[in-house]
Amino acid sequence: MARKTKEDAIATRNGLIDAAEAVFLEKGVSRASLSDIAHAAGATRGAIYWHFKDKVDLFNAMMERACLPLEQGSSAFESSTCPDPVQRLRAVMALVLRMVSSDERTRRVFEIALYRVEYVTELAGVKQRHVAAADAFTRQLARDFEVAAHMQGISLPMTSMEAAVGLHALFDGLMQNWILTDGGFDLPRVGQVSTDAYLSGLGLSLPGGL
Repeated sequence: MARKTKEDAIATRNGLIDAAEAVFLEKGVSRASLSDIAHAAGATRGAIYWHFKDKVDLFNAMMERACLPLEQGSSAFESSTCPDPVQRLRAVMALVLRMVSSDERTRRVFEIALYRVEYVTELAGVKQRHVAAADAFTRQLARDFEVAAHMQGISLPMTSMEAAVGLHALFDGLMQNWILTDGGFDLPRVGQVSTDAYLSGLGLSLPGGL
């Protein structure tokens, strides 16, 4: 019986987070109320306070349950066994863009984090999470650019960090525009050809001569 009670509590908590995602996406974090979230979840405000201290705590739980795109990218870099840095760059970009375009939860939470919240006071920590993810991702890009240039015996037209910042901006901009246009273009395909064009523009040879 105790196990069932624990499982029910977990299910209720997840249901509240699911409802918060939907309400935050529709109304924005500042305009969403706990009553709105409770109604969407078919629960009471008391149920929310049983699991969360307040709306900020609920928002943070939603963010902790999701993995943001750049965090996915950093994880993919760390777990990759591909010895070719150019191929690794292309594969990681393709993987993350596919996940953004195909995983509804990732898309919803990313959209909320981008456009439905103000990162002030209690939510400033979420901004720091974005900054940390972007920094880790960019530094990994820079390392791979440096290794790729060395392996191919070329000099990049800019520093490896500048190249990384530029590719990060391209990558981030594609995701943001895809969300703004409600999926108005094929994100994985456009992302892949854009990445390849950027890499070629730096003078890097692509695997298979693509």
